[in-house]
Amino acid sequence: MRITFVLCVAAALASGSRLAAKAPNILLIYTDDQSYKTLSCYPEAWPWVKTPNIDALAKSGVRFRGAYLGAWCMPSRAALLTGRQPHGIESMRMEGKYPGSAYDPKRCPFWPALFRAAGYHTAQIGKWHTGTDAGFGRDWDHQIVWNRPKHPANAGAYYEKQTLAIDGEEKHVEGYPADNYTKWAVEYVKGAHRAKDKPWFLWLCYGSVHGPSKPAARHKGLYKDAKVPEPVDLLGPWPGKPDYLKNTLAWHKDKQGVVRAGSNGEKVGDGAGEQGTTYADWVRQVNECVPAIDEGVGELLKALKDSGQLENTLVVYTADQGFAMGEHGMRMKIAPYDANYRSPLIVAQPGTVAAGKVCAQSATAPDLVATFFARAGVKEPTGAHALHGRDLSPLLKNPGAEWPHPCLYEHTGHDYGADVAKVLKDDPKGAIYQKVPWYTAVVFDGWKYVRYLQPGVPEELYDLAADPGEMKNLATDPKLAERLTKIRAALGAELKRTAAHAALLP
Repeated sequence: MRITFVLCVAAALASGSRLAAKAPNILLIYTDDQSYKTLSCYPEAWPWVKTPNIDALAKSGVRFRGAYLGAWCMPSRAALLTGRQPHGIESMRMEGKYPGSAYDPKRCPFWPALFRAAGYHTAQIGKWHTGTDAGFGRDWDHQIVWNRPKHPANAGAYYEKQTLAIDGEEKHVEGYPADNYTKWAVEYVKGAHRAKDKPWFLWLCYGSVHGPSKPAARHKGLYKDAKVPEPVDLLGPWPGKPDYLKNTLAWHKDKQGVVRAGSNGEKVGDGAGEQGTTYADWVRQVNECVPAIDEGVGELLKALKDSGQLENTLVVYTADQGFAMGEHGMRMKIAPYDANYRSPLIVAQPGTVAAGKVCAQSATAPDLVATFFARAGVKEPTGAHALHGRDLSPLLKNPGAEWPHPCLYEHTGHDYGADVAKVLKDDPKGAIYQKVPWYTAVVFDGWKYVRYLQPGVPEELYDLAADPGEMKNLATDPKLAERLTKIRAALGAELKRTAAHAALLP
């Protein structure tokens, strides 16, 4: 398996001199636990939300319906770094004190090494949640990394002093992390810490808006008077939905009838449950974390324009996953609903990507990786490390183009690769993580289908056009039997295409 990847590196090395003259820069802006509802360019956003710089990015490019990158922080990043769905990623594992994790880079190589070998300068700035080995010198030429698995005692420092490794040298750095990351990213875009004669790839990983969701001082109270309507199913009931929602209910009414936060099972960062924060205040607080990111996007776009690189830079804005903000009674990611899983996705490059367009399709982490390879002209890995995604370039040129491909996403907890099949074979009742049973799912032709992998949990089917809030499970509707059969087959085909074990198939 490793031989195939080594051969790909050799091929990339051979083509590096040709690549440098024509390949675009790639800026991947990657936020944390960010619902698409926190961006004013999305129609589902609260009317008082203001994100002018991200909106400007959307107006200059394509705003996708969204992305399904991963069920939670670690698998989302693992899928992004490998271009593979979690069921096809070997050696990744949780170990030690939370959020401790590890992987074997020989069995689980990350694709930035191929870009590096092909002539790209590669950089990563910000949060890391995928093994203690963050890859400096192997995957990254420049890195300023907040390595949570390596420093569990500092793993909750999303908004305070962080332990960082700056090109391998560990330091404790003060300041508001989102602002620090922006500063360092702008410096990199302008030419610091990189070769000026190479195209570059920068993965900028903000830790916001992850709990405990502390806004920058200048933004605290920005939305203090905003009106926050409550989701209709905030406290249930959830007819037709699986019973596990009773265990993920994260809200309650106090004696005065005010809805307040209760526990949602988060190991790191959930201050709202401990403090009994009101629902409205929590929603305002989360949204007040976004302006620091929006300002950062504005600074980055200005730096690209001022340095003459804007037209030759593919800019992608997304998040590791969404985060339910009361919908279905939840305050968490992981679950298969759009409120939990779906993240924003905006792609722009003046003169190359369609401007001011909306694409009704959704994408996966492997799709983004396949697109990067295609745009850069780097040969994809093959064999055991082959990418699972599809190049989105046709949609970037024409967002309304025919796209007959199902969007596959999944939740297998902290298990990957062969370990997923082992759990399903040896202990299928154990196929649950953070109170949510494992599942595979597809969004296809305007519908969503969810198949749970834990025995006894009923399947779900939603008409996303008629029911975007996923309130009515139509899986048992006899009138939709043909639709159900068709979408089950689509899920099975995607799992087979990505070499999933038979235990995952419908």
